[in-house]
Amino acid sequence: MRISIASDHAGFDLKEDLRQHLSEKGHEVLDLGPTNSNRTDYPDYAKKVALSVQHSEVERGVLVCGSGIGMCITANRFKGVRAVVLHDQYDAQMSRCHNDANLACFGSRVSDRSAVKELLDIFLTTSFEGGRHTPRVAKIEI
Repeated sequence: MRISIASDHAGFDLKEDLRQHLSEKGHEVLDLGPTNSNRTDYPDYAKKVALSVQHSEVERGVLVCGSGIGMCITANRFKGVRAVVLHDQYDAQMSRCHNDANLACFGSRVSDRSAVKELLDIFLTTSFEGGRHTPRVAKIEI
């Protein structure tokens, strides 16, 4: 799977771990920055990943900031992007099964690294159920 990933300064170390994890799992990873942990503004990087998802350059996106919330809010401003902050296995599974989420957001200051890797794996391997959920997801696109 082709996946874009980015972070702000708070999420940089976790982004690097996730980038390596994804590569080891055989995914093609498009790292959209930053390249170091110097201070950055999260909307700049959320926009890059959201646009890559919106334009179908990737199948899924991953964003990391301190809480995951700022990245998620920003990404959801882009048509066709359905971003979620993942905290547990249920979130990871249901966001895909029922909501066809295409962008996972994580908070580096509130999440355990090994748990985040597990949640990301669930997010990437869970399929959208379609059926009764398809018209609901279509209603999101106004």
